[in-house]
Amino acid sequence: MTTPRLLSGRRPSGRPRRMSTAASALTCLAALAACSGPPKDPGAGSEFHLVASTPEARGDIDSFTWALYAEPPTLDYTAAFDYPQNTILSNVCESLMRWTPGLTTEPGLARKASNPAPRTWVYDLRAGVRFHNGETMTADDVVYSLGRQMDPRNAAAWAQVFQNVASVRKTGPLQVTVELKRPDSQFPQYMATAAGVVASRVGVEAAGKDYGTSGGLACTGPFELGAWNKGQSIELDRFDGYRGRKAKAKKAVFRFLTDPSARTNAMLSGEVDGGYLIPTESYGHLRDSGVGSLFFGEGLTTVNVNVTNMRGPLGDVRVRRALSLAMDRPGFVGAGLGGAGTSSSSITPRAVWDGASEQTRKDALGALPPVEPDIEKAKALIKEAGATGRTLTVATSPIGQDVSLLATAVQAAGTRIGLNMRLRTIAPNAFTALFTSPEAREGIDLFPYTSYYNINDPLDLLANFRTGAYLNFAGYSDKGYDHLVDEATALYPRTPRMRIEARLQKRAADEVLWIPVAEWPTSVFLNKRITGAPTTISYMYYPWAADVGAAR
Repeated sequence: MTTPRLLSGRRPSGRPRRMSTAASALTCLAALAACSGPPKDPGAGSEFHLVASTPEARGDIDSFTWALYAEPPTLDYTAAFDYPQNTILSNVCESLMRWTPGLTTEPGLARKASNPAPRTWVYDLRAGVRFHNGETMTADDVVYSLGRQMDPRNAAAWAQVFQNVASVRKTGPLQVTVELKRPDSQFPQYMATAAGVVASRVGVEAAGKDYGTSGGLACTGPFELGAWNKGQSIELDRFDGYRGRKAKAKKAVFRFLTDPSARTNAMLSGEVDGGYLIPTESYGHLRDSGVGSLFFGEGLTTVNVNVTNMRGPLGDVRVRRALSLAMDRPGFVGAGLGGAGTSSSSITPRAVWDGASEQTRKDALGALPPVEPDIEKAKALIKEAGATGRTLTVATSPIGQDVSLLATAVQAAGTRIGLNMRLRTIAPNAFTALFTSPEAREGIDLFPYTSYYNINDPLDLLANFRTGAYLNFAGYSDKGYDHLVDEATALYPRTPRMRIEARLQKRAADEVLWIPVAEWPTSVFLNKRITGAPTTISYMYYPWAADVGAAR
């Protein structure tokens, strides 16, 4: 199943150091690589290491203020597919299932999910759950909420999650049955994301076209939407009618600070208490400031070079392999990710294989190419392919160091092995179009692409290379690969499914469908007033703000 992550295909984490010419860019990256040394992997004696969580809060707090890099265009759950929206929405709206800080799935608004037949999922709902508008949740609200995701008039960001859904029916006052066109192992996992959000039908219909942009959201979470000061901030107020443990803070205030330096300075001054997605160039400053703590957690995030055009030189797998072999991954991790990352030649994050058997993990990860560059081997492949002097165009943008410095690294790699590498600079507000518009990608062969997982399953990414998949920008097509995707999608048991996914991983690696570069953790800064926020990417769908409270 194709699951688009296009609106978050990059992590806009900071402003890059601008470079005026290709020559100076290459020199700069080479110098950075020489200074950075080996990648600062967890457990390697570096200052970067992953932690499971921040310390638990010691008590309640009146309010806290959180930095966001952008204002959400809407908080309608059907459009919640990027960091700003979900960072807020996860605390206001709940889904049928819930993603935990440990990146596992547990019951949410559904007390139980059962699979009595391969194409049938039954959700038994919790009784007495109150919406923020005072209504009580029923099966009708669930049918309506999932129906909004499927209605083509809504152009829902999550529509592809429902592509195998035949019907959603009320089969009891507190029971909903989903019938699938074919078995789909990904669908039930996605019910823990914004795809599975339940809102009050009465509330949504009363808001009409203004739903998500003004007034309440008529959801069930531990916070309800308060004041929205356009262009400045959004306030969430604690919902005292919440079904579970009440939030520790009476109010959470989200401030929109689009400039990375302004965000960092606000954290240093105490203007805001914390934030996720810390600008990479601010890691050291915040860590050493003494005003708070910088934490890193599992992000299920990979930094890649997306191959968008296989009609030219990149149609030869030897050219793709050569570029991968020439990449200075450790240099990029040091320069582009502030040392907080792990060099990787795996297209999937290693954490998604944690539930696999030792043999399956070995099959998926054991035969990957080395992360260190091999320039001579790469040059030989270029010569063998007859590609010496051929031109490749790489998109870049001043949207963040993960984009600009990775584009420079690709340029440096290709130049070293005899390719003619050109950079095309794209304005930050136009960069997102690369994920949605074939016209925007015209004339571009490669571009930096940071991909995060919405569910803890390798297929979440590997399905993107199926023929015709939305994110299969280069148009890769292989019937054998497609068959394996279909086979894995249809298997609910995790163990046999992951064996097939390991075969898909190997094929994707052998064919170099993307060029993997690094794994990137979630970053979060907390000043000394607050604690309790999870460190993992679970904050996208877990009500993390409810855990934030007094640090002392």
